[in-house]
Amino acid sequence: MLKRILFILFMALSVGQAIGQCSMCTKTAASLDDKSARGLNAGILYLAALPLLMMGFIGFRWWRQHKE
Repeated sequence: MLKRILFILFMALSVGQAIGQCSMCTKTAASLDDKSARGLNAGILYLAALPLLMMGFIGFRWWRQHKE
């Protein structure tokens, strides 16, 4: 069961990286200097942290309940 969960998690992360950004965001990020680009990336990670933590918590709770 753990192997299946890890495989699904790996595939979800791989697909998320392959989809990429919208064209407008890509053009904006390409025109930024290094400091602004790092700030944009940090903002994206900041906005993504809460939903990812919530999904992880729900998944952990589900796994823990169905483990027995």
